[in-house]
Amino acid sequence: MVNRLRTRAPFGAAAPAPRPMALLTLLALSLLSACAGDRVVERVAGTPPIDRSQVASVVVDLFQPGEFVANDGTRMRYRLLPPASPEPGRKYPLVLQLHGSGGIGEDNQRQLETMAKAWALPSIRARYPAYVLVPQFPVRSANYDDPAAPQRSVAAPAVSAALQLVDRIVADTPAVDRQRIYVTGFSMGGSTTWLAAAQRPELFAAAMPVAGIAPDSASAAALAGLPILVLHGDADMENPMDSDRRMVARIVAAGGKRIHLREYVGLAHAPPGDQLPGFWWRDWLFAQRRDAH
Repeated sequence: MVNRLRTRAPFGAAAPAPRPMALLTLLALSLLSACAGDRVVERVAGTPPIDRSQVASVVVDLFQPGEFVANDGTRMRYRLLPPASPEPGRKYPLVLQLHGSGGIGEDNQRQLETMAKAWALPSIRARYPAYVLVPQFPVRSANYDDPAAPQRSVAAPAVSAALQLVDRIVADTPAVDRQRIYVTGFSMGGSTTWLAAAQRPELFAAAMPVAGIAPDSASAAALAGLPILVLHGDADMENPMDSDRRMVARIVAAGGKRIHLREYVGLAHAPPGDQLPGFWWRDWLFAQRRDAH
């Protein structure tokens, strides 16, 4: 993926200035990027929120329902989308797709949000054959230090339950490529992507948190060796981007060389429109392998 820094805002308007509290982190990112010999931050202008109507025709029954009980008794319902036409003897990636707070429940339906459904679009399913696991958290999976202005996320026990579910799916599905397990999600799902990767960095080949809240900076060392693509709008008032900026700077300071922050100028709390169909980020994701770290 090309790391480039774009600062031109849409329609010739100036890009908004960062808030004073974020200036120190931005300065740190600039200095660390220079030391690393590559740009860590890319600012992208003119990207609207995602068009959710693109997945309106997706048949949710393509996602097979299941239920799992974790070691602590947590009951977790989930959906699993298999490859459309699996070939005998071939290994396929596993994508752990995590939902936002609107998907919390036990109906095994609400977690199938836009980005989950997108994996079942014919063009995407044909180009990226994979197992897509979409667990439904019965409670919040990520809690925040300050719900009004969150800066740090803390994992709920449900995160461990979801990781145990991944282990079970991998054990029960010989066609899963253990070297190509990925995790991504939006909002609470983005926060949980950070948290899951921090708990089990050896499990994943790559992570892509979208508009989430990063964990405490102490997690940076564990994440330094993992390829991570971070997407976030700089006008997000619900999950402020300062949290991601802080964590990215800490990961670079800890020696991370596979971290990239894509900032969307003027985008509020929403998935960016270029996530769908999103061939650019899916190509990057599927190119990552654990044995290539």
